[in-house]
Amino acid sequence: MAGGSRKFLVGVALAVFALAGCSELQRKDVGPGGQPLDAFTAKQIFERGEFELEAKDHEDAAFYFGEIERLYPYSEWAKRGLIMQAYAFHQDKDYENARSAAQRFIDFYPADDDAAYAAYLLALSYYDQIELVGRDQGLTFQALQSLRAVIERYPDSEYARSSILKFDLAFDHLAGKEMEIGRYYLKRDHFGAAINRFRVVVEDFQTTTHTAEALYRLIEGYLSLGLTEEAQTAGAILGHNYQSTDWYEDGYNLLTGRGLEPRVFDGNWLGAVYRQVLKGEWL
Repeated sequence: MAGGSRKFLVGVALAVFALAGCSELQRKDVGPGGQPLDAFTAKQIFERGEFELEAKDHEDAAFYFGEIERLYPYSEWAKRGLIMQAYAFHQDKDYENARSAAQRFIDFYPADDDAAYAAYLLALSYYDQIELVGRDQGLTFQALQSLRAVIERYPDSEYARSSILKFDLAFDHLAGKEMEIGRYYLKRDHFGAAINRFRVVVEDFQTTTHTAEALYRLIEGYLSLGLTEEAQTAGAILGHNYQSTDWYEDGYNLLTGRGLEPRVFDGNWLGAVYRQVLKGEWL
């Protein structure tokens, strides 16, 4: 009996797997009523994709939208299906395929009204993958490039404003990465390496929320190295732009605690920043 029971259970398991395979085949290769997909119109397949979207089955939705392009290439429905496929992939967090579909739409239909949305979806496929500050920021650079493309190519579109806001956030994210590394070096008394990171923020990310702290950290780093003129110049810039912040108060206390005061000195890169950015002396 035991051997017969085992055989029965194995047979049941095989039958279940077979039925699951058939169900998957039906779900993907045929439409309602068991008919093959090519028996349906492009509009009907599109509506099936919309149905799957409503059901939150984004993977199946992407499949059906893609089948329109395969079965009815160069049709109006194929064009609509392609942009919807990009959207469905993005909703499924399948960012690589979302980018591929969005890029195909841009390549095939560059003058279409939905080209701006395709470009925005492509940018989002990078932006939504931006990792924590402490990790590699390659995707952040790609997000910035793609968001810039939306802003520059489609400035009057409804997606330009959102792209500008996300561009600023991604830009701030890169500055945060530099600050995180700079703090790491500073805590380990690698002052030169730390200063280089904070300098990047001051020179290349001046419009971000990290600039005030970067100037304060420069005061810390330069004082630790005995470079008082650079520390005083950083304090002067901090006081000029961020006098109401705690960073300036802390920086001012650091300087006065050494018998120094915020003051601009020429002959260093911070003096050049002061002249160019604050006084507008570009020559």
